[in-house]
Amino acid sequence: MAIEVITREDLNEFRILLLSDLKELLKVNPQQTKQWLKSGEVRKLLNISPGTLQTLRINKTLTYTKIGGILYYDNADIDKLLSANKVTANPTLFK
Repeated sequence: MAIEVITREDLNEFRILLLSDLKELLKVNPQQTKQWLKSGEVRKLLNISPGTLQTLRINKTLTYTKIGGILYYDNADIDKLLSANKVTANPTLFK
């Protein structure tokens, strides 16, 4: 059985390689967002109550898909809803 001695330089080189690999992985896949969100995730994302989410469904403001009693919402539809209701600000504070 051979004994290998690991020096500080070896550990430092390993750390540098590990950090560069992690940076590469994070660059390739920067934040993946889920395409389909469940009701709880949508309520948490929009900070709304279950009743408000139900109202959005009833008014057909937010589309959904129901599979076996579970409601799924398309993340792209939520982004469209937020963009469509965006209010532009008129900065008048420093005029």
